[in-house]
Amino acid sequence: MTIAERLRAAGERIATDEGAAIDTGLTLLAAAVAAALVLPLGWLLVDVLSLGGRAVDFALAPVTLRVLARSVALVAVVTAASVLVGAPLAVLTAQTTVPFRRLWTIVAALPLAVPSYLGAFAVVSAHSALDPFGIPFPRISGFAGAAAVLTLYTYPYVFLTTRASLLSLDASLVEAARTLNCSRWEAFRRVTLPQIAPAVAAGALLVALYTLSDFGTPNIMRVEVFTQFIYARYNAFMRDYAALLSLQLFAVTAVILALESRIGADDAGAYASSGHRGALRIDLGRWRYLAPLLPIAVGALALVLPVGIYGLWLVQRGPGYAAGSMAFSWSYGWHSLYVSLLAAGASVLVALPIALRSATSNSRLAALADRAPYVGYAAPGIVLAIALVSFSLDVLPALYKTVPLLVFAYVVRFVPQAIGSIRTSTLQVDQRLVEAARTLGRSRFEAFRSVTLPLIIPGVATGAALVFLTSMKELPATLLLRPLRFDTLVTYIWRVKEAGLYGQAAIPAFVLIVVSALSMAVILAQERDRNAETESRP
Repeated sequence: MTIAERLRAAGERIATDEGAAIDTGLTLLAAAVAAALVLPLGWLLVDVLSLGGRAVDFALAPVTLRVLARSVALVAVVTAASVLVGAPLAVLTAQTTVPFRRLWTIVAALPLAVPSYLGAFAVVSAHSALDPFGIPFPRISGFAGAAAVLTLYTYPYVFLTTRASLLSLDASLVEAARTLNCSRWEAFRRVTLPQIAPAVAAGALLVALYTLSDFGTPNIMRVEVFTQFIYARYNAFMRDYAALLSLQLFAVTAVILALESRIGADDAGAYASSGHRGALRIDLGRWRYLAPLLPIAVGALALVLPVGIYGLWLVQRGPGYAAGSMAFSWSYGWHSLYVSLLAAGASVLVALPIALRSATSNSRLAALADRAPYVGYAAPGIVLAIALVSFSLDVLPALYKTVPLLVFAYVVRFVPQAIGSIRTSTLQVDQRLVEAARTLGRSRFEAFRSVTLPLIIPGVATGAALVFLTSMKELPATLLLRPLRFDTLVTYIWRVKEAGLYGQAAIPAFVLIVVSALSMAVILAQERDRNAETESRP
């Protein structure tokens, strides 16, 4: 071997060793970041241990079990109702000949842009607001009211996941079943349903987790569920009891996740397909003119009603609508913008090492670092807030009721949105481009900066946008962790709701709806891009 060959071989070994060291360092960094996100949730155990033998008595107290059973019942009812509303709407807009399908798709998806507590706020006020105009509207409250409102604003989870699955379904499979003398219903049951069941289950999981963790809607509807039960104990200075209840709620969340994983992983009866022949179209005949009544009815209740009520609040005067001592200030909007932007930026910084390593490594540690942050995402906001309150008071008192702690809560709660978006973009990067940059003498960092980073910027931007938008709407964590005299849009809405000054909630409610609608624009734009890509394939 010549001297030049030996030098080249030595250089390759050094580069390989450096690459291995960088990979190991990135994996350890991702694991450390993931651990830091999950660690505060474990502090609930410290508070619970302080209860000693009383923990069992509190956990099995009749009032605790009664509220827990009511919460589980609400989850079951809302999840089932959301499937019954969302799945038919998905079939209607994805597979039928209904006119203006694109319009009804937007109408059916837009309720997701309205925070459910704003919808509940409008519904409970609708009777008194519309009565002077001679428009009858029933008084809605209690368990049935909470279930109805939550269904209206969570069914789009099922609608969007099911519709995406239907659009990717191979129509030739259904056509084959019809040629074998299967009826339309039998073909749907034996072919289509097994294919879309994981998507329906994924949407149902999101509905169940949202319903279980929702704080505002049940409170406004005056039905006590576990989130209110926890909040009441926390406000009564029973922090250890609130921590115990938080662990119970988290245990229910874990059960829901386990049930969904069994349904989603069960692909028995599913059929493999070797190609895609375009979306199936079901001819509705004359019924296609009546079919839009379903999305119209849902849109009227979920969109037109709250927007109309907020519009009345803007112009209406009289008792209950005066500003009082709670006049709206745009500083509340600035506070929301400030902490949400900080959360979006911090989430991207946290998500980058985790997403990059999980997308390029098969190591178990990298996979664990990728999945661990989803614990915070699955944790209800009230549970996360109680955990961070306990952690800050016991370990870092200087952080209690500060902006950094609030931003950290948003990161723990929503960083999986950024991780998923960045990881997906990284997986789509052609590694041959990176290898070409390395052969031209670029270091790994230079190859990342000049090749990988420009290609994943859309995913980074999408992840940051989703974290920003969801942080703007987060209610329970903001209520418990915000600094003193630091109101945001959601906390101001909550204050005026408690005082009965409905009219003062109109402006911040409109702002939140507009900002939330941007998230739906992102989702629908991504769906349009995917459809265009699919249709352009040979």
